[in-house]
Amino acid sequence: MAEGGRCDWCGTDPLYVAYHDTEWGVPEYDDRALFEKLMLDGFQAGLSWITILKKRDNFRAAFEGFHPETVAAYGEDDIARLLADAGIVRHRGKIEATIGNARAWLDLSEREAFGDFLWKFVDGTPIQNRFATMAEVPAQTEISIAMSKALKKQGFKFCGPTIVYAVMQACGLVNDHMIGCPRHEAVKGMAR
Repeated sequence: MAEGGRCDWCGTDPLYVAYHDTEWGVPEYDDRALFEKLMLDGFQAGLSWITILKKRDNFRAAFEGFHPETVAAYGEDDIARLLADAGIVRHRGKIEATIGNARAWLDLSEREAFGDFLWKFVDGTPIQNRFATMAEVPAQTEISIAMSKALKKQGFKFCGPTIVYAVMQACGLVNDHMIGCPRHEAVKGMAR
């Protein structure tokens, strides 16, 4: 365990510690916030989360708050603008996937709220894991594999089962705080 009994992964970087202590694992139900997290985790692929976390405000500005209605309307000029923005990860495939994912989000939202779509995979209730060490935490699960397949069927990209499991952890669909971490019980108490 890290300082203060926290999960080891957050280390001592103040930004990472604050993220661990206030955001990670807290159940998120807001459709737009869930979309943003899925997009940011897609940008993380091949990188560390702290890299994305340090650029998160830049991403939010560059993608105009990750409002799917806005991002879905992006065209070639926007792609060029984003590729020139040193404040974000400049990866054409990930940028184009984010635009396509916004369009997929809009299509899905005509039938079902994005939050409802994701939360149904855990029957609306966060899974309360009881891991004592980081070595016990899986990179993906049967649920994240099923969610990934369902997202891809809806037209989403950069949403493999490992990325999806990271979203599930961050957005509280699973509580993967270590049982010795003070946030484990705190987050558990936030479940609807």
